[in-house]
Amino acid sequence: MRWFVILLLSVRLAHADGERAGAFDYYVLSLSWSPTWCALEGDARSSPQCDPERDFGWVLHGLWPQYEAGWPSYCRTAQRDPSRAQTAAMADIMGTPGLAWYQWKKHGRCSGLSASDYFATARSAYEAVTRPEVFRKLTKPVKLPASVVEEAFLQANPGWQADMVTITCKAGRIQEARVCLTRDLKIRTCGSDVVNDCRMTDALLEKIP
Repeated sequence: MRWFVILLLSVRLAHADGERAGAFDYYVLSLSWSPTWCALEGDARSSPQCDPERDFGWVLHGLWPQYEAGWPSYCRTAQRDPSRAQTAAMADIMGTPGLAWYQWKKHGRCSGLSASDYFATARSAYEAVTRPEVFRKLTKPVKLPASVVEEAFLQANPGWQADMVTITCKAGRIQEARVCLTRDLKIRTCGSDVVNDCRMTDALLEKIP
């Protein structure tokens, strides 16, 4: 029984649904490598994000309110949900309006901001990060250590340190770069539950179509 109680507490600390909006410690800015998402999910859905003419590289997956340990989601808020025009306006950096809506529903409501302010904050955070140009120049898929991707972000963004960004993998591929930011969008050290770098030495990085 004691271990069952401990397990329940640990799950609660890691992930909390329906928390009060605006009660969080920092943000995680999640940047997704679009060719990976398209290869694993988007192509099968015929997602417009995966149209070669869109030319997406690192897209904004989301701006996530975070606790020092764990994160809130699906928070209670008095703010109105975004209009279709507001979610459509985010497709240039998020790939699709549908992702913008989902990110608002799961994470944006927890910011305590209005939908327009949340999307504006997410765009500001995205635009403040220099995405390494080297990955846009790939002429074919490559396999490389995930640490190389992290180092490229560190070199492109002077002042960053390794514990401020983490690279994730999925199905043997480079998936995301996650950057930790203060509530006023200054770079900061990630919490221990966020710094979980992919250790692969031969992760596949698809080229942009």
